[in-house]
Amino acid sequence: MAKLGQLKNATKSRLCALWQKYSPHTQKLKQLNFATIKTFAIQYKWRILLVLIALYAGSKTYDYFFPAADKARGPITVSTMVVEKRDVPLIIEATGTIVSNSIVDIRPMITNTVAKIFVKDGQEVKAGDLLFQLDDRNDKANYEKLKALADDAQAQYLRAKELVAKNFISKAGLDTSSANAKSALSAAKAAEVQLSFDYIKSPIDGRAGIVNVFPGSLVQASNVVSTATSSTSSVGAMVTITQLNPINVQFVIPEKDIPTLLENQLDGEPLKVRVTVGDSSKKVYQGTVLVIDNQVDPSIAAVRVKAQIPNDDMTLLPGQFAQVSLVASDLKDALFVPSQAVVINPRGKFVYTLDKDGKAVLNPVKVVYEYQGSSVITGIQAGDKVVVEGKQNLRPGSKTREAKSSNVPSETPRASATTPSASDKK
Repeated sequence: MAKLGQLKNATKSRLCALWQKYSPHTQKLKQLNFATIKTFAIQYKWRILLVLIALYAGSKTYDYFFPAADKARGPITVSTMVVEKRDVPLIIEATGTIVSNSIVDIRPMITNTVAKIFVKDGQEVKAGDLLFQLDDRNDKANYEKLKALADDAQAQYLRAKELVAKNFISKAGLDTSSANAKSALSAAKAAEVQLSFDYIKSPIDGRAGIVNVFPGSLVQASNVVSTATSSTSSVGAMVTITQLNPINVQFVIPEKDIPTLLENQLDGEPLKVRVTVGDSSKKVYQGTVLVIDNQVDPSIAAVRVKAQIPNDDMTLLPGQFAQVSLVASDLKDALFVPSQAVVINPRGKFVYTLDKDGKAVLNPVKVVYEYQGSSVITGIQAGDKVVVEGKQNLRPGSKTREAKSSNVPSETPRASATTPSASDKK
C-alpha cells in the first residue's frame, strides 16, 4: 500500500510539471484574480452546481455499492441467533363463515290452521319432537272411516277364503274380495299419511329459531307461511331448526395451494384447522376438514373448503365471521429466522452472518415463506450465526461484538393465505 501511494504522488507531480511546461493557458491562469473568478462563477453557476451534485452523487453511489471493508472503526454491537433445522408446519390462513351442519325450515305440507304449538323460541329440540299440531278433526274422521272400511274388507276376504274352501263361491269371487281388501287398506294408509301431516315434528336435533305462527294461524301447502305481528307482516317458515353442535366453517383456499392440500389428503390423515371467531385471544376451536370442493370457482381462482368444529358451549352461530388456520403440510429440515434479520436492497434479499473472526458476511438468501415475524429461508447453513439486530450499521467485513445470543424463535412460523404453493416450496 505504501508503494502504491508513492507511485500515485509521483505521477501527480509529473503531470503538473508537464501541464506548466506545455499548456498555452499557463500564463492566463496566473493572471486570474478574484473579479475574474467571480464573473466566471456567476456566468456558469448552474453548470458548476450540476457538476458538484453529480460528483457528490457518484461518490455516495460508489461508497454504497463498494463499501470500504477496511475502514478504521470500532466493532458494531449486534444480536445474533444460531440457525437450526426443524420441521415447520405450513399453515395456510384464510377467512371464512360459520355455517350450520344442518338447517331445516319447517313448512306445512297441507293447508290448515294451527291448533297447538309445542315449541318455544330458542328451544333445544330432538329429532322426532312434536313442534306443531294442525286442526286434525277432518283428517282424523276420514282416516277412521277408511280404516273401518279396510277392516271390513279384510274380514270379507277372510270369509271368502272359507267359502271357497267349501265350494260355496268361485275362485273369482275370492280374487275380487282380495282386491277390495287391498284397495281399502291402501286408502286407509293414505288417510293415515294425510293425518300425519297435521303433526309436524322436528327432523333433526338442533335449536329452534323464532316461531312465526300462533294458534289459529292459517298455514298453506305452498310452503309459504304468512305471519303478522302488530303492523309488520313477513313471509317465511313456521320455524327454523338449526343444528349448532357440531358446527361447520366454510372458507376458500387459493388455487395455487390446492396441490398442497390434495397431496396431504392422499396420506389418509384428515387436515386439521384452528378457528377463531371475533377476539382471537378468547378461544381457539380445533377441527378437521370435511370436504374440499370438486371444482375451482374461476371468478375468484379459489376452491371452497368446509371443516367441522365442536360447539359444546353453543357460543358459535351461523353467519359469524371466522379466521381459519389450516395445517396444509410440513416443511422438512427448514431453516427459519426472524423476518427482521432479512435485508432487502435492489440486488435482492440477504442476511448477515458472522464468520469465525466475528466479521459480518453478506449472504444472498431466498425466502420460502414468511408469517408473523418469522421467515423460512434457503442460502445459509444450519449452525450459522445470523445477525438479528444491529444489521443497519453493518457492511461486509465489519467487526462485531455480540450483545446477546438466542436460539431459534419461540414460535414456529405459519404461512398465510399468500404462502407459496408446493412447487414454490421445492
